[in-house]
Amino acid sequence: MAVYRQPGTVITDRTFQVPLDHADPRGEQIEVYAREVVAVGKEREPLPWLLFLQGGPGGRSPRPLGRDGWLTRALDDYRVLLIDQRGTGRSTPANRQTLPLRGDATAQARYLEHFRADSIVRDCELIRRELLGQSGQWSLLGQSFGGFCTLTYLSVAPEGIREAFVTGGLAGLGSSADDVYRAAYPRVERKVEAHYARYPEDTETVRAVARHLREHKVTLPDGGLLTAEAFQSLGLMLGTGTGSHTLHYLLEDAFLPGTAHPRLSDSFLAEAQGHLSFAGNPLYAVLHESIYGQRSVSPRGTGWAAESVRGEFPQFDVDKRLADDAPVLLTGEMIYPWMFSTDPALAPLSDTAELLARREDWPDLYDPRQLAVNEVPVAAAVYHDDMYVDTADSLATARSVRGLRTWVTDEYEHDGLRVSGGRVLDRLIRLARGEL
Repeated sequence: MAVYRQPGTVITDRTFQVPLDHADPRGEQIEVYAREVVAVGKEREPLPWLLFLQGGPGGRSPRPLGRDGWLTRALDDYRVLLIDQRGTGRSTPANRQTLPLRGDATAQARYLEHFRADSIVRDCELIRRELLGQSGQWSLLGQSFGGFCTLTYLSVAPEGIREAFVTGGLAGLGSSADDVYRAAYPRVERKVEAHYARYPEDTETVRAVARHLREHKVTLPDGGLLTAEAFQSLGLMLGTGTGSHTLHYLLEDAFLPGTAHPRLSDSFLAEAQGHLSFAGNPLYAVLHESIYGQRSVSPRGTGWAAESVRGEFPQFDVDKRLADDAPVLLTGEMIYPWMFSTDPALAPLSDTAELLARREDWPDLYDPRQLAVNEVPVAAAVYHDDMYVDTADSLATARSVRGLRTWVTDEYEHDGLRVSGGRVLDRLIRLARGEL
């Protein structure tokens, strides 16, 4: 158990053995890694624990650089546990290098069925009992998908929770994957239109890049294929506070200057690859739609919902927009089956992803009856017109969780927790404590 120091903090590395399948506790075991962070001088104090549940799916926990970001506020009151959810970071990995070792696509899909919020919460419960004892309680902070996990936690094991804070992560309790994307495309369209209003010159640049990609085969430095549709998916960044500006600077360097024929620059391709490759978080793509799978909502499964629903929104068709001399719309947090042929990090997992998309009768993740009688103090930040999580769904869920208090704000985008220097977390702490 390594212990080391960063500016203002003492950090302890911890590892835990958990069952792959919690229904078979004596079966195969996997490892979950977590990083304990405490303020310097408070190492021996009996501080309450705060468990951070990261967004995703497939995202590892933050790697702190001392007392920074939201940790600045959290460490005033808590001993923080940053957990690498199963399959991510330093926990037992699940990616193109490790999954084939388990066998064929069927074996891989069966393995990954145990990597949703229900299994993550049961991991956390084992860890809680090991660290705090059977009756110990901790606080939760769930960002985005981590908020989804928090709702699952409140549904199945509320006795382990002292209080809960959610930022941009109140999922629709009864929303299918189709519902999620049917609501998402119009939000994405608004974000793209706002970007073009802010940077009008980007309208023609995006059209020029899309046209170029229709006429030329372009590969990224890692060998991945940059298609017009892959280029569209750069719109994912428009849901963060600085995403529009980052996209603008990326587009500035799209074409190599001083050439007789248009040619995409190496700097543009390298930066685009950084945004498009799933090498660092393949589970985000492989499991993304399964996080919405619930038998009581849609027993037929998810079935590539973003792709099937997209046909209802012809304004996202690249060729139609080019033919109509209209602005080309970008897309957002959508995972499409073609990504498993254009991205080298996903290609070996194509058949596995297909099986998960076809999987039916996913177990329910939330218990509306338990949430309706909830006794745990819960405070949630709901970002106005959040591009990734539907605001209407979030507010409906807030009304369904007894005692949940919301702070609806347009001061921040979906990444408000990360960029606010602790202000978002401080507001939620005060809400949960009844100070506001």
